[in-house]
Amino acid sequence: MNYRHAFHAGNFADCMKHALLVWLLRALAAKPAGFGVLDTHAGLGAYDLSASEAERTGEWRAGIGRLLDITEGPLADYVELCRAAGAPAAYPGSPALVRALLRPQDRLAACELHPEDHATLRARFRRDPQVAVHLRDGWEALKALTPFPERRGLILIDPPFEQEREFDRIAAGLGLLAQRMRGVVVACWYPIKHRAPVRAFHTALQEAGLRDLIAAELWLREPLDPQRLNGCGLLVANPPWRFEAEGGAILAALLDRLGTGEPGQGWGMVRVAEE
Repeated sequence: MNYRHAFHAGNFADCMKHALLVWLLRALAAKPAGFGVLDTHAGLGAYDLSASEAERTGEWRAGIGRLLDITEGPLADYVELCRAAGAPAAYPGSPALVRALLRPQDRLAACELHPEDHATLRARFRRDPQVAVHLRDGWEALKALTPFPERRGLILIDPPFEQEREFDRIAAGLGLLAQRMRGVVVACWYPIKHRAPVRAFHTALQEAGLRDLIAAELWLREPLDPQRLNGCGLLVANPPWRFEAEGGAILAALLDRLGTGEPGQGWGMVRVAEE
């Protein structure tokens, strides 16, 4: 309940997560049938980058601030959506990006447990018939709001990782969704501070018998310091066709723009579990 994403909006982790999210949504929209999206930890929906929280950290300047001149290549679609949402004055959170890509036959369910953030998010979408905003725990929503009536779609799991055992909760959520909505695309963000927790997470997924998992990772320095956000990952279950190749191009382009030059920086697309 203490985490406020306003301090970190538009940083390198947001850029990585949201650039891949945009690609995944475009892939879903390639088929005419409608789809649903569940955002389990939705936040405010959009963020004022001139506000005191964003100015206090300035993290967006080393993130979206370095990308806004891009007009072509793997990042162009994502960056154009950010500009349309008001960047660099404002940054779109995942609900805003999802909403920008919904067609008339698609819908979004956004969950936020922080009362003030929920109120802001609810006000943002109050008159939008395609968006439902829930004051609800995102983990509980995985069962309560699935399966989707559309039978296809995307679930974004993006916890703040302020509590212990978040990796365990993601693994449990993926196991639940494999039973309740087989084939749904699930994108799970996670921090990379040092390697041991990530290796244990991937091993737990394999031992649980989960299938068709790819981890997209970006790190700005060697992940050795457990007190520092050195990189991040997006684990994708049931990834659409060509995610490995085109997602890799997105990661390479991000590292080219956001890389610090520190030893050990890089990116990777890891096949955690086969189809």
